[in-house]
Amino acid sequence: MDLRPYRDALALPGLRPLLLVAILARVPVAATAVVMTLHVLDLGHRYFAAGLVGAAMTAGSALGAPLLGRLVDRRGIRPMLLLTTAVSALFWVTAPVLPYPVLLGAAFVGGLLTLPVFSVVRQSIAALVPPPQRRQAYALDSMSVELSFMVGPAGAVALATSFSPTLTMYGVGGGTVLAGLILLVLDPPTRARDEETTPVQPLPRRQWLTPRLIGLLAGGAASTLVIAGTDVAVVAVLRDAGQVDWTGVVLALWASYSLVGGFTYGALSRPMPSLILTVVLGLVTIPVGLGSGEWWLLALVLLPSGALTAPTIAATADAVSRLVPTSVRGEAMGLHGSAMVVGVAIGAPLTGAVIDASAPAWGFAATGLLGALIALAVLPTELRHQRSAAVSGTTVTLTAASTPDSAPVRPSIWTSESVSTGGSIGRSSPPSVDTARKRAR
Repeated sequence: MDLRPYRDALALPGLRPLLLVAILARVPVAATAVVMTLHVLDLGHRYFAAGLVGAAMTAGSALGAPLLGRLVDRRGIRPMLLLTTAVSALFWVTAPVLPYPVLLGAAFVGGLLTLPVFSVVRQSIAALVPPPQRRQAYALDSMSVELSFMVGPAGAVALATSFSPTLTMYGVGGGTVLAGLILLVLDPPTRARDEETTPVQPLPRRQWLTPRLIGLLAGGAASTLVIAGTDVAVVAVLRDAGQVDWTGVVLALWASYSLVGGFTYGALSRPMPSLILTVVLGLVTIPVGLGSGEWWLLALVLLPSGALTAPTIAATADAVSRLVPTSVRGEAMGLHGSAMVVGVAIGAPLTGAVIDASAPAWGFAATGLLGALIALAVLPTELRHQRSAAVSGTTVTLTAASTPDSAPVRPSIWTSESVSTGGSIGRSSPPSVDTARKRAR
């Protein structure tokens, strides 16, 4: 396995500190759902009430992410970080003492203006990393997500059981505010040096929110639907088998498979497109329930789906970052984050409903099948684009080859480079026409 692509990516200025901050900043985000559930239960309410609070935060964040991304596109990243850090501080200081009905409304507002760590990091990666190296950078980013989610929930549970859920809430809030302050100091770029450095009026959505982009976002939602459903089904299967004590071990192994898969994906010379990865992720998840008899067997059959988790997320983020113009990249990455949140919001309750109506093992089959079907439904749009791009790229190359030696061939060379890097495929405009747009893709 060639590790040079990773070394080259990590050698880029600014990428290492960004990934390190991303791991630290996502730990409190990963712990939020667990600590909020424990707090609501500690107030004397049941799991349904706790789920409503989580749903309110999820709905708020899904709506807020593209709006905050648009704010970054218009005003830059600092105003957005100042706003969300201040709102996060206010929410987490007051949330532990709010009565439940007020907490429910505050959770929506807190989610709407929550610190968009995932979108910020992925947008900054697109600015820091040239297109040929973005796959490795996004693979590293997906692996950092796995590390954060391995630490965050477990740490929240340990702190809540050792001290109190209220103290844990203050800890999560403090970590969120600290993450916002660190990002303010780091001031990660949202545009590359050769792109425009001043915020501009974003393009109308109809010019960049294309069927292809919508299909990629749907595929991203399908991937997190499968992942969230698997998470719920693992817990249900082990509880049904009387092996709930092994849940942490199985989930940790599943996350470790994802780390290995993400690392391998970044080192491949010819990776699969994101939608095909989502289809395969869904298909290999369907039979996982066959390993429901023993915890070690379940951990073993989770290997294929775990190995595809980080690559699928990385491929989707990479594809979205390449497809949109620079001036709307913040909003587009916000939509990407919203799509991921929507997938989680659908996958977890859907799996629970299937399990309640049948058996725990069927939770894997239901979410895996639905995720694969969603990706298959939008895959033809992507395949048509790929076929069109291949034909257009070949035609332009042949035309350039037939020109006299003295004729300028830069436009055809640019098109060939775009094909090889997944950029503005099939367009023969010279770089001087729209350098920033080519770079964004």
